[in-house]
Amino acid sequence: MSFTDADLIARVLSSEDQHAFGELVRRYQSPVRAFLVRLTRGDAHLADDLAQETFVKAWRKLQTYRGSAKFSTWLFGIAYNEFRTVARQRKELALEDADEPAKSAADSRSDLRLDLTEALKGLHSSERSAIVLCCQNGLTHEEAAQVLDCPLGTVKTNVLRGKEKLRRRLPDYQHYESA
Repeated sequence: MSFTDADLIARVLSSEDQHAFGELVRRYQSPVRAFLVRLTRGDAHLADDLAQETFVKAWRKLQTYRGSAKFSTWLFGIAYNEFRTVARQRKELALEDADEPAKSAADSRSDLRLDLTEALKGLHSSERSAIVLCCQNGLTHEEAAQVLDCPLGTVKTNVLRGKEKLRRRLPDYQHYESA
């Protein structure tokens, strides 16, 4: 029998069930880590550290989860705040860094995933965050707005701008586009 997120959260809150929280971590560690890897422009070590801190904070603050949004939305919000804290301290991750072109891997005919990873690095962090949340993690624009703590219109604009920049940077892959 598989427990819902709400069941697991209730078990954690009622009896500090570490096994229930461990199940939540297992469910969400890969998406949270992948989100952070994208935000940190491929720095897997930093993403791992941020993901670990995300889950530590989630454990400590679980009683503040109100259930008005999906648990994953709440968790991505914590992860994004962890990223923003580090980004303020590091110039290479600065939130205002963006309209510089991506260092292209187009010369070497790599597959779509590698090219997309490089193209995402060249997006402004707000565009990259919105694209990864909505397109990779399947959050709605409304959920992404909650995670990013910004207006819905801003998320929609960032997704549109980010997709347009990706289209320009990945012209050889236009036939892969699904949305």
